[in-house]
Amino acid sequence: MARIKFGTDGWRGIMAMDYTFDNVSKVALATAKFYKRHKKAKNGILIGYDTRFQSQEFAERAAQVIASTGLRVILSDGYCPTPALSLAIPKFDAAGGVVITASHNPARYNGFKLKADFGGPEEIEYVARVEKDANKISQKSIDAIRKGFDDLTRKGVIKKENLRQIYIDDLRKKIDISAIKNARLRIVHDAMYGAGQGVLKRLIEDATVIHDEFNPSFGGEHPEPIAMHLGELMKFVPQGDYNVGLATDGDADRIGAVDENGNFVGPQEVYALLLKYYYEIKGLRGEVVKTVSVGDMPDILAKKYRLTLTELPVGFKHVAAVMISRDVLIGGEESGGVGLKGHIPERDGLFLGLTICEMMAKRSKSLGSLVKELFDQVGPHIYRRIDVRTTEQHKRKVLGKLKKGLKEVAGHKIDHVLKIDGYKFFFSDGGWMLVRASGTEPLVRYYCEAESKEKVDEILEAITRL
Repeated sequence: MARIKFGTDGWRGIMAMDYTFDNVSKVALATAKFYKRHKKAKNGILIGYDTRFQSQEFAERAAQVIASTGLRVILSDGYCPTPALSLAIPKFDAAGGVVITASHNPARYNGFKLKADFGGPEEIEYVARVEKDANKISQKSIDAIRKGFDDLTRKGVIKKENLRQIYIDDLRKKIDISAIKNARLRIVHDAMYGAGQGVLKRLIEDATVIHDEFNPSFGGEHPEPIAMHLGELMKFVPQGDYNVGLATDGDADRIGAVDENGNFVGPQEVYALLLKYYYEIKGLRGEVVKTVSVGDMPDILAKKYRLTLTELPVGFKHVAAVMISRDVLIGGEESGGVGLKGHIPERDGLFLGLTICEMMAKRSKSLGSLVKELFDQVGPHIYRRIDVRTTEQHKRKVLGKLKKGLKEVAGHKIDHVLKIDGYKFFFSDGGWMLVRASGTEPLVRYYCEAESKEKVDEILEAITRL
C-alpha cells in the first residue's frame, strides 16, 4: 500500500489505487486522534465534500470512523464548496474540519483536506502529525472501533447541516449584491461541474450558468479555471454579449475570469485588480502577502501604496498562517486562490468572482478596461506556466542541476536567486523564472514573467530542455 503523504494542499491520490476506503479510514482515525486533544473538541469537527465520484461515500466513511471515537461530527447534507466548510467551522466553534476533495485535479483523483478552527488550512506541523499517525494505523485497529453510520446518526454523534445555505447567507452580507444587480451586469458562471454549482445563481438570479449540473467525471474536462480549460467560456461570453465570465474549480476555492471580449483574465491580473480595488476604492489597508509563484504586479502596487509585502513558499497554508497572525489586506497564490481582508483566511473562488462583479459595478467599468488601466499603471507583464509530467527521479535530476546554479538562460544573465520554494531566478534585464516540483501531482512546474511574450517563450523553451 502506498504511503499516505500530504502535499501542498492536503492528501491526494488516484481512486482505487492509493485513495481507497481503507486509506481514508486510516487518515480519518488519525484526524480524530488529533482533534480529540483540541481545546474545542467538545464541539466536534465538520466534514464536507465535493462532486467527485464517491466523494459523499468517502465523507460518510470519514464521519463514521471519526464519530466512532466519540468525537462529534457535523456532516454537510450535500456537496459544498471548500470555503463553505471553512466558513462554517468558526460559526460552530468547532475544533477543525475535513473536506473530501482533490480540488482542481482530474476526476480520477480524490483527496482529504484538513481545516483549522480559524476557518483556513490546518497548520503545517499539525498536518504532519496526522500524516505520521495515519501511516502507523492498521486496518485491524479501525475495525475494532468502527460503529455503524446509521446508529451514530440516530444517537446524534453524526449530525447533518446545510453548510451551503450558511455560506450563501454570508456572501449575501459581504457582497454588495444590489450594486451588481443595479449595474445590470450580464454574468456567466462556469461551475466546471464542481461544488460551486448553484451558488451564484442563488445570489444573482439573472446570471447564466454552464456546466452547473452533477457530473462526477467533470464531463471529461480538467476542473481547473485556467485558459487551456476555459475555451468554451471564452467563446460563450462574447457570443452572448455578456459582461463577464467567472469559472470556479472542482471545490470552488479558485477563480478564473473572462472579460467581455472573451479574453482570459489570469490569476495574476485578478490578484492585482483586487489589491487595487481594496486599497483605492474600499479604502482598506494591511500587509500584502503572496507566494513565490505570483508575479511582480503586487510588488509594484504595494510599493506605490507604501504597504509591506511578504513572499512565501507555494501553498495557501503559508498565506493563511500569516493572515491569522497579522493585519493582511490580501494574500494569495498564482493559481487563482486569494484571501481578502474581512472574509475568511481561505481561498474562495465564488467570493472573489462576486467581488470582481462588485468592482465592475462600483467603478462603472468593463473588466477589459480595468485590466487595461492596470497595465497602464504597472507596465506590461506577460506570465506563463508550463507543467511537465515526470517521474520522481527526473524531478530530483532537474532540481539537482538547478541547485548547482545557472549563469544565464537563453542569453539572459541571472542577477540573483530566491530559494524559498524551488529556484526563482531573476534576470539582469528584467523578469524572472521559477522551477519547482508540484506538491500535489507528479509534475515539474516552470514559471516565467517578463515584459514580452517572446522573452517568456524563449526562456521557458530553454529551461524545459535542461
